Amino acid sequence: MKTKKLMTRAVLMASAVTAFGLGLDAGLVLARGQRYESFVTPTPLPAGSTLIVGFHGGRDSWDDQRRSIRKLALKLRSLNLEGVHAETVENTRREVALELVKKALDTNRDARLDAAECASARIVLYGQSFGGAAVVKFARDLEGLGVPVLLTVQIDSVGRDDDVIPPNVAAAANLYQDQGRVIRGEPQIRAADPSRTRIVGNFKYDYRGKKIDISGVPWFKKIFRNDHTRMEHDPQVWSSVESLILEALGRPALAGEIDGR
Repeated sequence: MKTKKLMTRAVLMASAVTAFGLGLDAGLVLARGQRYESFVTPTPLPAGSTLIVGFHGGRDSWDDQRRSIRKLALKLRSLNLEGVHAETVENTRREVALELVKKALDTNRDARLDAAECASARIVLYGQSFGGAAVVKFARDLEGLGVPVLLTVQIDSVGRDDDVIPPNVAAAANLYQDQGRVIRGEPQIRAADPSRTRIVGNFKYDYRGKKIDISGVPWFKKIFRNDHTRMEHDPQVWSSVESLILEALGRPALAGEIDGR
């Protein structure tokens, strides 16, 4: 518990430093919040469709194409998989994502979700940093509605209560690093109900001696988020996340291997 509190304080300190340096990073958006109108997914979705939602970390804007969360969503769209829709959300805007899910599942358009509509859901969630914690929180939001989740994927997840996966999630995976000076990801997730949730794995990434191009990253992220930043820019990480998602969709032929070593 003490270690967790110390890590939380460290994260808050790093966030403060990030806020101080926002003016140096033109890509970070200060006062703009995401709106429902930003989504392109048609609602309600046809039967059998899958909705993939990625949650950004930090203060990243939902449409920042430099961020790996957004890059992956656009990559998944480019595959033109039938019935698959991908969106990205700011980690502080879970209510916008919840509105999307409700409208996507409301096939009879009566502004409420019945048992059959909830049971038909095919939803995949993934997120990085604070977005990883948002994934777990959002899965709990959906649990309250009776909506199941096919898969959650956390990438160097940072936040409170992000280690216990709710029972409405069928499978969950966690990718993390634990060598960062200030920020380290959640090292181990577990199922609230192991009979209902399969933990695919807790995959550790080690950046000692591993070269990752972060030349375009602001100085304050390099200093205070060294390995956390490397993981966010590690192509191997995102190839693994893509593999996990495609396997959950039943598309293993398109997926690569997962390797955090």
